[in-house]
Amino acid sequence: MEYALFGLGAFLLAAGMAGCVVPVVPGPLLAYCALLTRFSAVGSTSLAIGAIIVVVVTVVDYVLPAVFARRFDCTRWGVLGCSIGTIVGLFCMPFGIILGPFIGAVLGEIVAGRKLGAAMKGGFGALVGFALSSGVKLAAVALFAWWFFMAGR
Repeated sequence: MEYALFGLGAFLLAAGMAGCVVPVVPGPLLAYCALLTRFSAVGSTSLAIGAIIVVVVTVVDYVLPAVFARRFDCTRWGVLGCSIGTIVGLFCMPFGIILGPFIGAVLGEIVAGRKLGAAMKGGFGALVGFALSSGVKLAAVALFAWWFFMAGR
């Protein structure tokens, strides 16, 4: 049974890593669930701290892209285009994950009636916000992975 739980936890960590770049997959939450498969080895203090981290990272994930998009004068269409471009970019790896959000945001800005220069500026803002948000999620998942693999040593 211990091996099955370890395997499930490793799968959840992998899904959590994928969730750092896929907008609809809750990466940090899945990685946190991996810790639950090793509850006795991880400890309740780490689980409580991890739960707080998940809440904070989830809030940051929604706030940070919007803050950067607004800071670079991006419209709602640009933010929506960034999200769509991220999903489409997953099918064009490895460059699609970088170019997809940018191209999607620029196209969204153009649909909103912005000129190319302003659309590029908004697209860059949306891309920076997405990248920073993904980095924060990746850091949380990496911490959870470290706790997972170091538990019980």
